[in-house]
Amino acid sequence: MSSLPLVYEKRGPIAYITFNRPEVHNALSSEAMCRLVDAWEDFDRDDSLRVAIVTGTGEKAFTAGADLGKLVPLWTGARKPEGEWDHRILTEEHLVERATLKREWLYKPVISAINGYCMGAGAELIQATDIRIASENAVISISEVRMGFMPGGGSAVRLARQIPFCKAMEMLLTGARISAAQAYEFGLINEVVPADRLMERAEHFAAVIAGNGPLAVRKTKETVWRTMSVPYAEGWRIEAESDEVCMRSEDAREGPRAFIEKRPPHFTGQ
Repeated sequence: MSSLPLVYEKRGPIAYITFNRPEVHNALSSEAMCRLVDAWEDFDRDDSLRVAIVTGTGEKAFTAGADLGKLVPLWTGARKPEGEWDHRILTEEHLVERATLKREWLYKPVISAINGYCMGAGAELIQATDIRIASENAVISISEVRMGFMPGGGSAVRLARQIPFCKAMEMLLTGARISAAQAYEFGLINEVVPADRLMERAEHFAAVIAGNGPLAVRKTKETVWRTMSVPYAEGWRIEAESDEVCMRSEDAREGPRAFIEKRPPHFTGQ
């Protein structure tokens, strides 16, 4: 594994984003946050990539969240910037919001493979992903209030829309840790699997999604996210707009043709 604090790889149609500071439970440094933004932007631009998997190195941690000794003091002003990554964090517009997928919508699918501790910013990030697989030893906590600041990575807006209100407030206001089994019970994750099967299951979902029509997949996700908080009438309008784009595509002709000809479809996203 690379010595970089965040590793971005491309394997066929699947992008892999791996938090890579196992000695500190994959805590996010300034460099890791910057590289995460760069990875999201490249993934979005590269038409050969159809789905991403985000995970952490090792079995102990997905990510413990923002580095409390380095990154958080930089944000609060308790530490002065020391290098290019620190300066970029402080000067590049909306960088942190882009890292946590708050600022700009990403309509390609993203899968979380949650291995071990998923704390703070990590627990916030998984809420921006579409499918979430957790190992049996996963522990999830939106822990910011325990440190004296609020969860500003999206949880105060997203979580109560994704799980029951009272459970969301319990997590947000107490900062308590919940197990993978509890997270599954709440509906925060899709599956709980043994640690040695985590990537296998994440890659299963990635392969299935990558085999579907990429334009149809993107437009489906876009429609879901764009209509999350609009009235029904506006939602129907957005859905019809997306549907029209798909139905005029070559992929929409190829899918039925391949079915009739009893062969796998060759989707191009066009």
